[in-house]
Amino acid sequence: MGDSATDEGGNHVEVRGRLSTDPVDRELPSGTPIVSFRLVIPRTTTVMTRGSNQRSDWVDCTAWSAAARRRATGWHVGDTVEVVGALRRRHYRAGEVSGSRVEVEMLGGRLVTRAEEPARRTGGRASAATG
Repeated sequence: MGDSATDEGGNHVEVRGRLSTDPVDRELPSGTPIVSFRLVIPRTTTVMTRGSNQRSDWVDCTAWSAAARRRATGWHVGDTVEVVGALRRRHYRAGEVSGSRVEVEMLGGRLVTRAEEPARRTGGRASAATG
């Protein structure tokens, strides 16, 4: 690790995964526009995951800036993308219920590979006819 006097630390996240949902463009009650989507990320084997049958994790991502929203809206379910951003805890209230969630605030990103059409039509799963 770095010297605490010179190492400012930081909140920097880079993830690569497959979109499990099409990005959703919506407006918060405050009037702020956002684009949200979910990434499925393959698990690497670590001490913690070695005995697990779970082969992937998912993370919610939200694009707040105009540039990030434009980029994310061009992606589709099944696409493999890289997202760069920061972890954020966002508090919300829905009627009588309040809570919080941790998500990745997308500051940038790129399309790695476009999903093939059959995967896009079936929500990310290839049909039996195509393999």
